[in-house]
Amino acid sequence: MDGQVSPKAEIADPAARIASLLAAQKAAWAADVTPSHAIRDDRLARLDRMVEAWQERFAVAISEDFGNRPAVVTTLTDIVPVRAAIRHARKHLKRWMRSRRVSLAWTGKPASAVILRQPLGVVGIVAPWNYPLNLMLSPLTGALAAGNRAMLKPSELTPAFSEVLAKAVAETFAEDEVAVVTGGPEVATAFTAAPFDHLIFTGSTAVGRKVAEAAANNLTPVTLELGGKSPAILDASVQFDKAVPRLVWGKLLNSGQTCVAPDYALVPRERVQDFLAAVKAEVNRQYPGLPANADYTSIISPRHFSRLTRLVEEARDRGAEVVELGGPHDGERRVFSPVAVIGAPDETAVMSEEIFGPILPIVPYDTLDEAIAYINRRDRPLALYWFGDDKAAQERVLTGTIAGGVTINDTILHLAQDDLPFGGVGASGYGAYHGEAGFLALSKEKPVLKQSVISGVKFLYPPYGRMAQWMLKLLGRFG
Repeated sequence: MDGQVSPKAEIADPAARIASLLAAQKAAWAADVTPSHAIRDDRLARLDRMVEAWQERFAVAISEDFGNRPAVVTTLTDIVPVRAAIRHARKHLKRWMRSRRVSLAWTGKPASAVILRQPLGVVGIVAPWNYPLNLMLSPLTGALAAGNRAMLKPSELTPAFSEVLAKAVAETFAEDEVAVVTGGPEVATAFTAAPFDHLIFTGSTAVGRKVAEAAANNLTPVTLELGGKSPAILDASVQFDKAVPRLVWGKLLNSGQTCVAPDYALVPRERVQDFLAAVKAEVNRQYPGLPANADYTSIISPRHFSRLTRLVEEARDRGAEVVELGGPHDGERRVFSPVAVIGAPDETAVMSEEIFGPILPIVPYDTLDEAIAYINRRDRPLALYWFGDDKAAQERVLTGTIAGGVTINDTILHLAQDDLPFGGVGASGYGAYHGEAGFLALSKEKPVLKQSVISGVKFLYPPYGRMAQWMLKLLGRFG
């Protein structure tokens, strides 16, 4: 098999194709339930060589899918993090695989106990379009490190990338190790309904709910990374000259099409206008000459571009102030220049839906408690950002809010650290991957108790007499 799926085969019976691949991978896993370190390291090494050899073709294909995405953005956000994750996994793999001795209570002695880490079997990975390589291969790294086989479903919105990925994977792996399944919504539906041993899905909260429901029919455990509205708090102690460049970079990276992009900014009421001026100046410094700036990423599709337009129009119609930050839009090239929105009612879409674009709502606040309460009234975000110099205020935010992850005095960077688990909470998802967290999520920690030749349990065998009563008293006191 060449690892690719013909469109005709997908349309005819995607479920049958997926079932066939899954059966082949499960059979291969059953023949080697717990692969050695050498086998796992070889798979990771091949994955790394694949990314290196195909990175230019990946970048070209991704830019084609977007209409324009600079190669440097793909290198920064897709290539570099994946290769770093692979190197991290290979460096720590022996330690992660090692069985762990645990102590026993008095009731278990003189037995011994260990925890074995074993692969689950076959992992399904569904990746979105915004960072199609990173959000596919980062979880794949964890799956291979844990000793699993994997099936990959890229987004139908990145057909050029999907084709290149299928060719690269087919050239690198046997189909019973890693396989790519391409296709539209009907294929995605069949994929998420398949009885994987674990399913990793990255996407919207609405689709994530459907994925969880489909997986539940098979009792398939799921890792959901769903996004949401990630707030950025500009504290009263903030210095705009330090904070604003970092905020703008995180907001406009990939034109805001980032699951952990700062979605809206909470700003002290008396400093809103100063903040707005600083943001506008920084946008024009980072992306001068919009919409013609070649460093600026296009919106993925006409539908997504139209949605962003509707978000702004609705907010303006409901009385919000809309401020252009960088220049006009270019609908033909799907360049949506950054805008700020001030005073949009909470019930508008720009304030209730994940934006996923270069629109920055600004929410004035009077006290830090008010800002914290504003966040806590909403779904728990995938990320939270705080900018300022007041350590006491920082601690109040960290202890007073719940979020998938936090970066202090910057944006997005927590996502790039392999020793930090990445995942959501509540409506922004559940489960985590990256580094050892990903290895553990895709492993079964199997407890094993090894009984000694000598065992006190025999004194509790029936028929029960005075010895059993004495043993129970001891267990009640010391057990």
